[in-house]
Amino acid sequence: MDNPIDPVQRLVNELKKLPGIGIKSAQRLAFHLILRPGEECLALAEAISHLKADLVLCSRCNNVSGMDPCQICTSASRDSRVVCVVEEPCNVLSIERTGVYKGLYHVLHGAISPINGIGPEELKLKNLFERFKEGRVEEVIVATNPTSEGESTALYLSKLIKPLSIKITRIASGIPVGSDLEYADTVTISRALTGRQSF
Repeated sequence: MDNPIDPVQRLVNELKKLPGIGIKSAQRLAFHLILRPGEECLALAEAISHLKADLVLCSRCNNVSGMDPCQICTSASRDSRVVCVVEEPCNVLSIERTGVYKGLYHVLHGAISPINGIGPEELKLKNLFERFKEGRVEEVIVATNPTSEGESTALYLSKLIKPLSIKITRIASGIPVGSDLEYADTVTISRALTGRQSF
């Protein structure tokens, strides 16, 4: 009869599947958890187990949330005249950390990438244009990543939105070309948003 896998090794094996976590980081995290009180480990396990069950996509902006519509879309303190379009939900968190932007969001869940078989029809655009029909949106900030895919997506959006007489801007330089918003610091993102330019 085979021996069951060691519980520490099982945890290490699962942790190293996470992005940016290699074997050494996984081991460090595993031994950190071993030293934590049992209730902290159970709280972490419970949070992870409920993650998929409790998350929904906001029907207005496509951000991940515990409610639909999400807290940002339903907030009375947000400026509904401005919509910032981003590629992924993690980009919303990056921009929110700056404390600079007070408008709404739209999450595309990707970027145009013909090499990877992702065309405009794979992006979540339908509800963005439904929001335009409401007549409240005056400006769209395109905050796609400064990669070739992000630039292609930005140009595509510009061509669709310009005829609607809605102001369209692109986040300014400051985000290094080839990087993701997720990894940019708050000062860089703040400068990029503040110095955005017309398309």
